[in-house]
Amino acid sequence: MRIHKEGYRIITIAASTLLILAVVLLYWLPNYLGIPLAILLIWEVFFIIRFFRVPRRDLPKDDNQTIYSPADGTIVAIEEVFEGEYLNEPRIQVSIFMSIWNVHINWFPVGGTIEYFRKHDGRFLVAWHPKSSTENERATTVVDTGSHKILFRQIAGFIARRIVSYSAERIGHQVGQNTQCGFIKFGSRVDIFLPLDSQIIVNLGDKVVGIQTPLAVLPPTTPQS
Repeated sequence: MRIHKEGYRIITIAASTLLILAVVLLYWLPNYLGIPLAILLIWEVFFIIRFFRVPRRDLPKDDNQTIYSPADGTIVAIEEVFEGEYLNEPRIQVSIFMSIWNVHINWFPVGGTIEYFRKHDGRFLVAWHPKSSTENERATTVVDTGSHKILFRQIAGFIARRIVSYSAERIGHQVGQNTQCGFIKFGSRVDIFLPLDSQIIVNLGDKVVGIQTPLAVLPPTTPQS
């Protein structure tokens, strides 16, 4: 199993601490207490390692008309909203909630030029809460495909406390569809804002897989502002 680079430091610190604590518990506590607690601590080490796993997946053929899921998780919102941070127009918002059991790598849903990026400080509401999209700590990226401007937002949740985004250092640069755009640590959400005349091909409650599940088909073209 491959481990994501964002997990190296956390895994090293957590594994060292928990394994030392397990040895201490086995030494100082009677077996009927020490052994179960030590097993629990060792299980937590494996859980942390599993959280930072990198799945083996075949990349679909580049197709900027098709929006592939930028994350693993569950569709928790499909609704028309006004996107007021950058696009300043109505859009269809599709939201994906990632539980602690999901892979937490994020991918670019389209290829093109990174036109905008901004990191926002904020609250840590549970990630499925509707207000988390605008009130939680979050990072917004806009990719210009040449025909469409696609905005997506990485959102920290109640447990997640750190968003890693690779967009900040790549503003003005080309990125490939379905390449990695970041990582959110321990439970979170990704929102993507699509043109109103997009064909949405997922439903509320659907389980989606990053870079494997198509979310929508974009209209042939859209005016550029």
